[in-house]
Amino acid sequence: MVTQSSTVVPLREADRVEITCLVDNYADRLEADTEIAKRLPYSKDGEMLPGPVAEHGFSSLIKVFGDGEVHTILFDSGVSETAAVYNMRALKVDADQIEQIVLSHGHVDHTGGLLEVLKEINKKPIPVVLHPDGLRKRWVLFPNGQRARLSTIDEETLVNHGARVVKTVSPYLLGNDLILATGEIKRQTDFEKGFPLSYAESGGKLEPDFETRDDQAVVLNIKGRGLVIVSGCGHAGIVNTVLYSREITGEENVLGVLGGFHLTGKLFEPFIDRTVRMIKDLKPRYIVPCHCTGWRAIQTFSQAMPEEYTHNVVGTTYFFEK
Repeated sequence: MVTQSSTVVPLREADRVEITCLVDNYADRLEADTEIAKRLPYSKDGEMLPGPVAEHGFSSLIKVFGDGEVHTILFDSGVSETAAVYNMRALKVDADQIEQIVLSHGHVDHTGGLLEVLKEINKKPIPVVLHPDGLRKRWVLFPNGQRARLSTIDEETLVNHGARVVKTVSPYLLGNDLILATGEIKRQTDFEKGFPLSYAESGGKLEPDFETRDDQAVVLNIKGRGLVIVSGCGHAGIVNTVLYSREITGEENVLGVLGGFHLTGKLFEPFIDRTVRMIKDLKPRYIVPCHCTGWRAIQTFSQAMPEEYTHNVVGTTYFFEK
């Protein structure tokens, strides 16, 4: 297991990055292209193309280009066994281009499709990078007394499906140092408190797992323009995620922030306005809220940052370049 470090990580600058959304909560075949977003075509040669499916989960394919090199990783795998693989086929994604897999955290809406994705990859073993807590058995305890056990992954099953499990708390470089998994994210704000309904099994008992310490993001540094930060759920807080990404890379400029910001539901909606204000102060050029950000937060971002905001739908590829 890699231990945590506070030193600046030597993340190489990239010439270009392409981020394709494989799984998200939203599908819309008619969404228009934007400056950075290329939508999946509706038809070809007079025939309607098969569309991707949406579900309450997240997965993205990240391809980075730098100094003549190209590296591709998968970040998360959606919630169902089928959606990520189905959408990869609809988008003509060759699974064998995936060199490494990063899990943002151990919740099922980010790990549920992993075993089926591994079956699609012929080049094995393939590294699967995650925080050690990503393998914990977890429960959600609701205020009304109901409880639900979350489906989890275990190391033996992953290995049997061709994974080489890499457990790290610290920042971890991938793609010949062109891609960075943040590892455990430092908590710096006073309002981003994690997931207060989360519990984990320990010694046959349930203990609070509110902080979701395994939450991590993926970071890229576009030459001359700044960081592109991709969050899975953002349980560490999307503001904390951006602050920590800047700290460990030594790069202050933020080009883009994409992914789940976990601002949906009654527990998190009170923090929408403060989150939006703080993200706006960090001056990202592009903001793409996805997955568990929630409708109210997405609307607030779109109104507060209309020039920076892009609406995400499954099948969109985002292009960031120097």
